[in-house]
Formats: sequence, structure tokens, C-alpha cells
Amino acid sequence: MKSEKLQKLVIGAMFAALCFLGTFIVKIPTFNGYIHLGDCMVILTGIILGPIYGALAAGVGSMLSDLLGGYVAFVPGTFVIKALAAATAALLFRSLCRYFKSTSSHMVITIFCGICSGIIVVFGYLVYESYFLHLGAGALSSIPGNIIQGISGVILSTILYPVLTKIPDLKHLTQQKI
Repeated sequence: MKSEKLQKLVIGAMFAALCFLGTFIVKIPTFNGYIHLGDCMVILTGIILGPIYGALAAGVGSMLSDLLGGYVAFVPGTFVIKALAAATAALLFRSLCRYFKSTSSHMVITIFCGICSGIIVVFGYLVYESYFLHLGAGALSSIPGNIIQGISGVILSTILYPVLTKIPDLKHLTQQKI
């Protein structure tokens, strides 16, 4: 039992690092921020690690990217928004996999979870920028970039999910509570 928790913690740290790298290294600048590949890792982190470890890993990895990238005002918002996105993907994935047992349906479920996760990111940043950063209606300008980022996250997570679940330890984690 103890080794299983340790394994989940270590893999969680690896996924936090992947969320960080996907967000920090690959940046496509926009007029009000940047588009990155981190949302792909946020979705996969939730699906593979589950709602608790996945939320923590996605939140910490994404938050560190903002902290080290100079977007300090976004640090608390990013932590909460990405953690909620990963937890949502995890809970939906596990719930839907109980009803659709075939692994061929996991691709469609991953797409659905990614879309729901993306919606949380879009509206999460809209609320955070509007109210906490006091941008008001100016926060609406971030919606197109966040939608494009979400779409790329869904596409990449759908491609990477079958590859990652071929790794025995990750496959075991994904199937724990299905």
C-alpha cells in the first residue's frame, strides 16, 4: 500500500514537471498572453492520476510556469483553474469508463473530458481576469486564445493517451478506480 502511494507521488511529480514544461517551453505569443501545450498535459494528468493527485500535479506544474515566466499575477488563478480542469477530466473519465467498458471508447471519452476541461479553463480565466485582476470586460479578449489552446490540448491528449497507457505503471494508475 505504501509503495503504491509513493509510486503515485513520484508519477505525480513527473506529470507536474510535464505540465510545467508543456506550458513554459512551447510558447506561441498572442497579443494578451501566449498559447502553449500545457493543457494537453493537464488533461492527461487528471485522467491518469485521478482527481486528487492529478489536480495537485496539474495545478503546481502550471502555476510554476506562470511564476517562473513572469506572470506572477496569474499564479493563484492558474493553480486553481488547472487543478479544477484536471479534476474534472479525471472524474468524468472514470465515471464514463464505468459505462463504456471498451478501450476503443476511451478515445471519445478523452475528447469529451478534454472539451469539458477546456471549458473550465476558458471560463475560469475569464472570471479570474475580470474580477481578481480587475480587467472587467477586457478579459473577454483572452477567450479566443484560451479556446485555441484548449483545442490543441484536446487533440494532443487524444493522441498521447493511448501511447502513455502502454506504459504499465501508467496503465495501472488509469485503471485503478474504473
